[in-house]
Amino acid sequence: MRSACGILLLVPVIAAWSTSAAAYRPFDSTDPAVADVGDVEVEVSPVSFRHQRPGEVWIAPQLRLNYGFAENWEVVLEGQAEHTRAARSVLIENALSLKAILREGSLQDRAGLSVATELGLLLPGVNEQQGFGASLAAIAGQRWDWGAIHVNLAVSLSRENRGEVFFGTIIEGPSRWTVRPVAELVYQREFGIGEEAALLVGAIWQVKDNLAFDVAVRQAQVNASPETEIRAGVTFAFSLR
Repeated sequence: MRSACGILLLVPVIAAWSTSAAAYRPFDSTDPAVADVGDVEVEVSPVSFRHQRPGEVWIAPQLRLNYGFAENWEVVLEGQAEHTRAARSVLIENALSLKAILREGSLQDRAGLSVATELGLLLPGVNEQQGFGASLAAIAGQRWDWGAIHVNLAVSLSRENRGEVFFGTIIEGPSRWTVRPVAELVYQREFGIGEEAALLVGAIWQVKDNLAFDVAVRQAQVNASPETEIRAGVTFAFSLR
């Protein structure tokens, strides 16, 4: 918990010289946008909570770093630590990805659909999720006056060498609102293991262009078992230029 408090204390300091933040918490999906060249976007949840069988899980922290290394390109590094009473702590969902804009559209202040792709290397975890995997995603999105919709379709080879498919849709309210409602629908299936369907509802508070807070509740059915997750976090950005 000390590390989580330290992260929260750093937020206002970093935001003082931040650029605009466009990374995408609190979703499992993403949007067809990348960090500007030379910018680092940080998405962090100091503490989140998941209730599932056989017990509760504390997620502290969850972190995603996005760096714009070229025009319409970014590299993404992510992972999260999970803690339970019954088992030792683990570091999981580690991945290194490349994301590229294939078509500039409304999310780049142009007309029409924005389209992106993301190629990911799934990295080994600590105390769980050993081995490597790979993923490939297609991402499309469009923004209107009333809000925006982003659609993700991904296929992957898990660390256990099983095929997986993922479909996600983000729906959000008008970007001009200081606090905008958001929702997400997700379906994913790991062949030979099971499937998951989930609905997330929440809100994003855009404090200013370079700082946003989020909170959401995610309700899922994982192999017919209910799972509830409460997510909360912050997104900010700064420039290395």
